[in-house]
Amino acid sequence: MSTRPPLPPFTEDSARQKVQAAEDAWNTRDPERVAAAYTEDSVWRNRSEFLTGREEIVAFLTRKWERERDYALRKDLWTFGGDRIAVRFQYEWHDAEGRWWRSYGNELWEFTADGLMSRREASINDVPIEESERRIHGPRPESEHGTGIPLA
Repeated sequence: MSTRPPLPPFTEDSARQKVQAAEDAWNTRDPERVAAAYTEDSVWRNRSEFLTGREEIVAFLTRKWERERDYALRKDLWTFGGDRIAVRFQYEWHDAEGRWWRSYGNELWEFTADGLMSRREASINDVPIEESERRIHGPRPESEHGTGIPLA
């Protein structure tokens, strides 16, 4: 069995590291890399979709990034305790017709002792934006790690 540091129970520093690692992985838009952070039997709720296991997660992420083009994400630690972390996030993307969107959401995460995520629940809302309103242009530079995300 592999471990995925940092491990629970989380401190503020280790929770922030976990959130940044998740942001970095999701910004690769690599379904296999992202899914490796979850247990083999991880349970997800993403909007109205319910998934179980890495195979379903990979299939879901593959569909997601085919539809959500030029996806760029920012995550921010909301709170933490024991083996759980709550985050808020924003990401921007455009559809096949070139319309831009900003998606706002919250996630609840639960981890196993080896640091893999066993449960993810995400609530997400999409807001149409003009390309000129974009704030997120690719992965967060390392110099901005831990700086949070804009509130608006």
